[in-house]
Amino acid sequence: MTGTEEILEKVARGEMSVAEAEKALKSGSYAELGFAKLDTGRSTRSGFPEVVYCEGKQDDHLVSICKRLFEDEGRLFGTRANEHQFELVKNALPSAEYDPVSRIIRAGKPLEKAGTVAICCGGTSDVPVAEEAAQTAEFFGCNVERIYDVGVSGLHRLLSKTETIRKANCVVAIAGMEGALASVVGGLVSVPVIAVPTSVGYGANFEGLSALLSMINSCANGVAVVNIDNGYGAGYLSAQINRLAVQGKK
Repeated sequence: MTGTEEILEKVARGEMSVAEAEKALKSGSYAELGFAKLDTGRSTRSGFPEVVYCEGKQDDHLVSICKRLFEDEGRLFGTRANEHQFELVKNALPSAEYDPVSRIIRAGKPLEKAGTVAICCGGTSDVPVAEEAAQTAEFFGCNVERIYDVGVSGLHRLLSKTETIRKANCVVAIAGMEGALASVVGGLVSVPVIAVPTSVGYGANFEGLSALLSMINSCANGVAVVNIDNGYGAGYLSAQINRLAVQGKK
């Protein structure tokens, strides 16, 4: 029995009030696995379930974590997974799917989607990070407009998609090299822009550091920056912004 089930059983037996149950669910429920403490109350607190960062995890730990989260949530989302890890998870969860581009493992029924996030990237080398962002936003209930290969070296490509980008509740701008895409997008839209520097580039790019510094120093208003190659972080934040926008329009 999960912590949530125990709390609900107590409410049903009259041993706990609804207010006490709500407080308990929001503050501290987790599943103890010995090697991990799964945050089973995260959906109640934040609206989104815990996600598994797969890279570096021991095989048996990864499988146990994925099985338990799927049992509790009915859905699973894992990032930075390799083919070997996917095969392990699929043996335990036959419905699991894997995207080798974004390195994401998914299982379970998709959420009903509302609102739109636009994901823009400078070049096709940025697509793995862009797909991590796009599939994260979709997993958390967003419609996603993918606008790829619109770097500033051919600005007309981006400008041809301006109308589509402006319809989104949030824009994610992903680029390596000098990272100028975020500033240009920020000057075109009235919604928040999440900039993602990538490690794409030659030596002086310093594995994404030059793009990171360019984006942090953007003169465009409304641009926030996440870590290098952090498509998941950008996708999650865009989903939060989109959710607020959708709620505000009701």
